[in-house]
Amino acid sequence: MSFRLLSLAFVIVLGVAGGRAAADDRSIVVASTTSTQDSGLFGYLLPIFKAKTGIDVKVIAQGTGQALDTARRGDADVVFVHAKAQEEKFVAEGFGVKRFDVMYNDFVLIGPKGDPAGIKGKDIETALKTIRDKAVPFVSRGDRSGTHAAELALWKQAGIDIAAAKGPWYREIGQGMGAALNTANAMNAYVLSDRGTWISFANRGDLDIVVEGDKRLFNQYGVMLVNPDKYPSVKKDLGQAFVDWLISAEGQAAIAGYKIGGQQLFFPDADKKGS
Repeated sequence: MSFRLLSLAFVIVLGVAGGRAAADDRSIVVASTTSTQDSGLFGYLLPIFKAKTGIDVKVIAQGTGQALDTARRGDADVVFVHAKAQEEKFVAEGFGVKRFDVMYNDFVLIGPKGDPAGIKGKDIETALKTIRDKAVPFVSRGDRSGTHAAELALWKQAGIDIAAAKGPWYREIGQGMGAALNTANAMNAYVLSDRGTWISFANRGDLDIVVEGDKRLFNQYGVMLVNPDKYPSVKKDLGQAFVDWLISAEGQAAIAGYKIGGQQLFFPDADKKGS
Protein backbone atom coordinates (compact mmCIF):
# COMPACT_ATOMS: atom_id res chain seq x y z
CA MET A 1 0.00 0.00 0.00
CA SER A 2 1.35 3.42 -0.93
CA PHE A 3 2.13 6.12 1.64
CA ARG A 4 -0.78 8.17 0.29
CA LEU A 5 -3.23 5.31 0.78
CA LEU A 6 -1.87 4.63 4.25
CA SER A 7 -2.34 8.29 5.16
CA LEU A 8 -5.88 8.27 3.80
CA ALA A 9 -6.72 5.14 5.77
CA PHE A 10 -5.32 6.74 8.95
CA VAL A 11 -7.44 9.85 8.43
CA ILE A 12 -10.55 7.72 7.89
CA VAL A 13 -9.88 5.72 11.07
CA LEU A 14 -9.40 8.95 13.04
CA GLY A 15 -12.62 10.35 11.63
CA VAL A 16 -14.61 7.24 12.53
CA ALA A 17 -13.11 7.15 16.02
CA GLY A 18 -13.84 10.84 16.51
CA GLY A 19 -17.40 10.37 15.32
CA ARG A 20 -17.91 7.48 17.73
CA ALA A 21 -16.42 9.50 20.59
CA ALA A 22 -18.81 12.36 19.81
CA ALA A 23 -21.73 9.94 19.60
CA ASP A 24 -20.75 8.35 22.91
CA ASP A 25 -20.32 11.69 24.70
CA ARG A 26 -23.22 11.52 27.12
CA SER A 27 -22.36 14.59 29.13
CA ILE A 28 -23.87 18.01 29.63
CA VAL A 29 -22.73 21.31 31.10
CA VAL A 30 -24.89 22.89 33.79
CA ALA A 31 -24.31 26.53 34.74
CA SER A 32 -25.45 26.82 38.32
CA THR A 33 -25.27 28.95 41.42
CA THR A 34 -22.51 28.38 43.96
CA SER A 35 -25.00 27.34 46.64
CA THR A 36 -26.00 24.13 44.85
CA GLN A 37 -22.31 23.22 44.65
CA ASP A 38 -21.05 24.55 48.00
CA SER A 39 -23.92 22.96 49.92
CA GLY A 40 -22.94 19.53 48.59
CA LEU A 41 -26.27 19.06 46.79
CA PHE A 42 -24.70 18.29 43.42
CA GLY A 43 -22.25 15.90 44.99
CA TYR A 44 -25.29 14.00 46.28
CA LEU A 45 -27.64 14.28 43.28
CA LEU A 46 -25.40 13.81 40.27
CA PRO A 47 -24.28 10.23 41.01
CA ILE A 48 -27.95 9.27 41.41
CA PHE A 49 -28.79 10.92 38.07
CA LYS A 50 -25.85 9.27 36.30
CA ALA A 51 -26.78 5.83 37.65
CA LYS A 52 -30.28 6.35 36.27
CA THR A 53 -29.36 7.78 32.85
CA GLY A 54 -25.65 7.29 32.19
CA ILE A 55 -25.34 11.06 31.65
CA ASP A 56 -22.37 12.91 33.15
CA VAL A 57 -23.05 16.44 34.42
CA LYS A 58 -20.23 18.97 34.40
CA VAL A 59 -21.06 21.89 36.69
CA ILE A 60 -19.91 25.47 36.24
CA ALA A 61 -20.58 26.96 39.69
CA GLN A 62 -20.92 30.76 39.57
CA GLY A 63 -23.08 33.51 40.92
CA THR A 64 -26.52 33.41 39.27
CA GLY A 65 -25.82 36.47 37.08
CA GLN A 66 -22.58 34.93 35.83
CA ALA A 67 -24.25 31.56 35.28
CA LEU A 68 -26.92 33.20 33.13
CA ASP A 69 -24.22 35.06 31.19
CA THR A 70 -22.43 31.75 30.59
CA ALA A 71 -25.65 30.35 29.15
CA ARG A 72 -26.19 33.49 27.06
CA ARG A 73 -22.87 32.75 25.38
CA GLY A 74 -24.06 29.25 24.57
CA ASP A 75 -21.50 27.70 26.92
CA ALA A 76 -24.00 25.59 28.89
CA ASP A 77 -26.83 23.18 28.15
CA VAL A 78 -28.87 23.83 31.30
CA VAL A 79 -29.11 26.66 33.85
CA PHE A 80 -30.01 25.91 37.49
CA VAL A 81 -30.09 29.11 39.57
CA HIS A 82 -32.06 31.16 42.12
CA ALA A 83 -33.12 34.62 40.97
CA LYS A 84 -36.60 34.22 39.48
CA ALA A 85 -36.92 37.67 37.90
CA GLN A 86 -33.58 37.23 36.11
CA GLU A 87 -34.56 33.70 35.04
CA GLU A 88 -37.88 34.88 33.59
CA LYS A 89 -36.06 37.63 31.69
CA PHE A 90 -33.62 35.01 30.35
CA VAL A 91 -36.53 32.98 28.96
CA ALA A 92 -38.39 36.05 27.65
CA GLU A 93 -35.28 37.08 25.70
CA GLY A 94 -35.22 33.67 24.02
CA PHE A 95 -32.13 32.26 25.73
CA GLY A 96 -34.04 29.60 27.66
CA VAL A 97 -36.84 27.27 26.58
CA LYS A 98 -39.00 27.16 29.71
CA ARG A 99 -38.42 27.75 33.41
CA PHE A 100 -39.47 25.24 36.06
CA ASP A 101 -39.54 25.60 39.83
CA VAL A 102 -37.37 22.88 41.37
CA MET A 103 -36.93 23.54 45.09
CA TYR A 104 -36.67 26.22 47.74
CA ASN A 105 -35.07 27.00 51.03
CA ASP A 106 -34.53 30.37 52.68
CA PHE A 107 -31.95 33.02 53.35
CA VAL A 108 -30.66 33.64 56.86
CA LEU A 109 -28.86 36.66 58.28
CA ILE A 110 -25.64 35.50 59.89
CA GLY A 111 -23.75 37.53 62.47
CA PRO A 112 -21.40 37.39 65.46
CA LYS A 113 -22.77 35.46 68.42
CA GLY A 114 -22.24 38.60 70.49
CA ASP A 115 -24.67 40.40 68.15
CA PRO A 116 -23.14 43.92 68.30
CA ALA A 117 -26.13 45.40 66.42
CA GLY A 118 -28.62 43.90 68.87
CA ILE A 119 -30.84 42.46 66.13
CA LYS A 120 -31.17 38.78 67.02
CA GLY A 121 -34.75 37.62 66.54
CA LYS A 122 -35.83 40.83 64.76
CA ASP A 123 -37.47 40.90 61.34
CA ILE A 124 -35.14 41.42 58.39
CA GLU A 125 -36.24 45.00 57.70
CA THR A 126 -35.57 46.13 61.28
CA ALA A 127 -32.26 44.25 61.27
CA LEU A 128 -30.96 45.93 58.12
CA LYS A 129 -32.07 49.38 59.24
CA THR A 130 -30.27 48.87 62.56
CA ILE A 131 -27.08 47.67 60.83
CA ARG A 132 -27.16 50.78 58.63
CA ASP A 133 -27.92 53.16 61.50
CA LYS A 134 -25.19 51.75 63.73
CA ALA A 135 -22.74 51.29 60.83
CA VAL A 136 -21.99 47.77 62.02
CA PRO A 137 -19.75 45.76 59.62
CA PHE A 138 -21.70 43.98 56.88
CA VAL A 139 -20.26 41.76 54.15
CA SER A 140 -21.91 41.74 50.72
CA ARG A 141 -21.05 39.17 48.08
CA GLY A 142 -21.20 41.92 45.45
CA ASP A 143 -21.01 39.32 42.68
CA ARG A 144 -24.40 39.51 40.91
CA SER A 145 -25.34 36.17 42.44
CA GLY A 146 -28.87 35.21 43.45
CA THR A 147 -27.93 35.87 47.06
CA HIS A 148 -26.51 39.28 46.16
CA ALA A 149 -29.70 40.12 44.22
CA ALA A 150 -31.78 39.07 47.22
CA GLU A 151 -29.65 41.20 49.55
CA LEU A 152 -30.08 44.28 47.33
CA ALA A 153 -33.84 43.70 47.15
CA LEU A 154 -34.02 43.44 50.96
CA TRP A 155 -32.18 46.77 51.44
CA LYS A 156 -34.64 48.34 48.99
CA GLN A 157 -37.65 46.84 50.80
CA ALA A 158 -36.25 48.33 54.01
CA GLY A 159 -36.31 51.75 52.36
CA ILE A 160 -32.53 51.97 52.12
CA ASP A 161 -30.65 53.05 49.00
CA ILE A 162 -27.58 50.97 49.75
CA ALA A 163 -25.57 52.54 46.91
CA ALA A 164 -25.93 55.90 48.65
CA ALA A 165 -25.92 54.64 52.25
CA LYS A 166 -22.91 52.33 52.16
CA GLY A 167 -19.69 53.38 53.82
CA PRO A 168 -16.62 51.70 55.29
CA TRP A 169 -18.96 49.43 57.27
CA TYR A 170 -20.28 47.86 54.04
CA ARG A 171 -17.72 45.50 52.47
CA GLU A 172 -18.34 44.19 48.92
CA ILE A 173 -16.03 41.30 48.12
CA GLY A 174 -17.10 40.10 44.65
CA GLN A 175 -16.80 36.45 45.69
CA GLY A 176 -18.91 33.41 46.52
CA MET A 177 -20.81 32.44 49.64
CA GLY A 178 -18.01 30.54 51.33
CA ALA A 179 -15.63 33.48 50.93
CA ALA A 180 -18.30 35.88 52.21
CA LEU A 181 -18.84 33.79 55.34
CA ASN A 182 -15.10 33.55 55.95
CA THR A 183 -14.78 37.32 55.55
CA ALA A 184 -17.67 37.92 57.95
CA ASN A 185 -16.02 35.63 60.48
CA ALA A 186 -12.72 37.52 60.16
CA MET A 187 -14.39 40.96 60.37
CA ASN A 188 -16.92 40.17 63.12
CA ALA A 189 -19.55 41.20 60.55
CA TYR A 190 -23.05 40.33 59.40
CA VAL A 191 -23.77 38.61 56.09
CA LEU A 192 -26.76 37.21 54.20
CA SER A 193 -26.45 33.50 53.35
CA ASP A 194 -28.61 30.82 51.83
CA ARG A 195 -29.42 28.28 54.52
CA GLY A 196 -28.04 25.33 52.55
CA THR A 197 -24.53 26.76 52.36
CA TRP A 198 -24.69 27.81 56.01
CA ILE A 199 -25.64 24.31 57.16
CA SER A 200 -22.76 22.81 55.20
CA PHE A 201 -20.25 25.52 56.17
CA ALA A 202 -17.58 24.18 58.51
CA ASN A 203 -15.60 27.30 59.43
CA ARG A 204 -18.31 29.05 61.46
CA GLY A 205 -16.04 30.46 64.13
CA ASP A 206 -18.02 32.98 66.18
CA LEU A 207 -20.87 33.24 63.65
CA ASP A 208 -24.48 32.18 64.16
CA ILE A 209 -27.94 32.80 62.69
CA VAL A 210 -29.39 36.04 64.03
CA VAL A 211 -32.43 36.54 61.78
CA GLU A 212 -34.51 33.80 60.16
CA GLY A 213 -38.09 32.83 59.39
CA ASP A 214 -39.14 36.12 57.78
CA LYS A 215 -41.27 35.38 54.68
CA ARG A 216 -39.18 37.92 52.77
CA LEU A 217 -36.23 35.52 53.08
CA PHE A 218 -37.82 32.87 50.83
CA ASN A 219 -35.34 31.47 48.29
CA GLN A 220 -36.69 29.78 45.13
CA TYR A 221 -34.58 27.79 42.65
CA GLY A 222 -35.43 27.21 38.99
CA VAL A 223 -34.07 25.20 36.07
CA MET A 224 -34.11 25.89 32.30
CA LEU A 225 -32.85 24.20 29.16
CA VAL A 226 -30.76 26.64 27.12
CA ASN A 227 -32.51 27.31 23.81
CA PRO A 228 -31.15 24.88 21.16
CA ASP A 229 -32.74 26.98 18.38
CA LYS A 230 -30.41 29.83 19.36
CA TYR A 231 -27.42 27.58 20.11
CA PRO A 232 -27.29 24.40 17.96
CA SER A 233 -24.45 23.11 20.15
CA VAL A 234 -26.85 22.64 23.08
CA LYS A 235 -27.40 18.96 23.83
CA LYS A 236 -31.15 19.22 23.75
CA ASP A 237 -32.13 15.64 24.58
CA LEU A 238 -29.54 15.10 27.31
CA GLY A 239 -30.16 18.52 28.85
CA GLN A 240 -33.91 18.01 28.81
CA ALA A 241 -33.42 14.61 30.45
CA PHE A 242 -31.70 16.37 33.36
CA VAL A 243 -34.46 18.98 33.64
CA ASP A 244 -37.14 16.29 33.48
CA TRP A 245 -35.41 14.21 36.15
CA LEU A 246 -35.04 17.15 38.55
CA ILE A 247 -38.77 17.87 38.41
CA SER A 248 -39.83 14.20 38.39
CA ALA A 249 -41.04 12.38 41.50
CA GLU A 250 -37.69 10.56 41.68
CA GLY A 251 -35.60 13.72 41.38
CA GLN A 252 -37.76 15.57 43.86
CA ALA A 253 -37.45 12.72 46.35
CA ALA A 254 -33.66 12.80 45.92
CA ILE A 255 -33.58 16.53 46.66
CA ALA A 256 -35.70 16.02 49.79
CA GLY A 257 -33.38 13.23 50.85
CA TYR A 258 -30.26 15.37 50.98
CA LYS A 259 -29.55 16.18 54.62
CA ILE A 260 -26.59 17.19 56.76
CA GLY A 261 -26.71 16.32 60.43
CA GLY A 262 -30.37 15.45 60.05
CA GLN A 263 -31.22 18.86 58.60
CA GLN A 264 -32.89 19.01 55.18
CA LEU A 265 -31.21 21.66 53.03
CA PHE A 266 -33.68 22.03 50.15
CA PHE A 267 -37.42 21.46 49.80
CA PRO A 268 -38.79 20.26 46.42
CA ASP A 269 -41.67 22.20 44.90
CA ALA A 270 -41.76 21.26 41.21
CA ASP A 271 -45.45 20.44 41.49
CA LYS A 272 -46.04 24.15 40.98
CA LYS A 273 -46.60 25.12 37.34
CA GLY A 274 -43.44 26.01 35.43
CA SER A 275 -43.16 29.51 34.01
